[in-house]
Amino acid sequence: MADGKDSMRGILTVAVSVCFVCAVFVSATAVSLKPQQRINKELDRNKNVLVAAGLFEEDVTALGDIPKLFERFEIRVVDFELGRILSDEEAASAGVDPARYDQRKAAKDSAISIELSNNQDVASISRRARYSVVYLLKDDRGLEKIVLPVHGYGLWSVMYGFLALEPDGSTVGGITFYDQKETAGLGGEVENPAWKAGWKGKQIFDDRGEIALRVVKGKAIAGSLHDIDGLSGATLTSRGVQNLVAFWLGEDGFGPVLEDLKRG
Repeated sequence: MADGKDSMRGILTVAVSVCFVCAVFVSATAVSLKPQQRINKELDRNKNVLVAAGLFEEDVTALGDIPKLFERFEIRVVDFELGRILSDEEAASAGVDPARYDQRKAAKDSAISIELSNNQDVASISRRARYSVVYLLKDDRGLEKIVLPVHGYGLWSVMYGFLALEPDGSTVGGITFYDQKETAGLGGEVENPAWKAGWKGKQIFDDRGEIALRVVKGKAIAGSLHDIDGLSGATLTSRGVQNLVAFWLGEDGFGPVLEDLKRG
């Protein structure tokens, strides 16, 4: 019996040892991968900002060009409560590092986000973080493009993307969606380059300063300033895109910030 007990004890000892070694290995691997995961996440974000601004073309622009191209942007922090861009000192005082800020995570923190009322929540996102970042593309003559992070609910998922505007704060320079779970071939066409190309040059606001951009059912009338082609068979996704633009360009989003930028 003693031999049996010793044998069982030995098996358990080996099993526990193997489990311990494996756990240490997995933990060490996860820790070692974190820096690379962060780099990859930033690279993907930067690529999508460039796509929205028209500076990156799939199968044309090399991934290795992204860091150099992205250097042309300033990443600034927006305070929605103040309705303006913060100075670097104000952002640091608020504890927001624009290069590392995670707006999705912040929106879940009640200390630095607000719950939206039914009237406010046209994009169906429930909460909005107090802070966001904006990406300002500049050249020797000044501001060239403003790239805004946007998100809102479609049919099946929250759609995350970037909307680029010209310096006037109304003319669309480009749009891209990089994270969505809409139906492939229907709502998933928000990622179709041909559909996204139809946004360029459209006007968000009308002459009275009201949001006039619409994603219509079917084809937009040729020459329309404000209408975007609807997504065939994806009415709710189309409506979701229109609603997220209405929210993020409105009073509870970047609307006041854009007005502040236009004033200089």
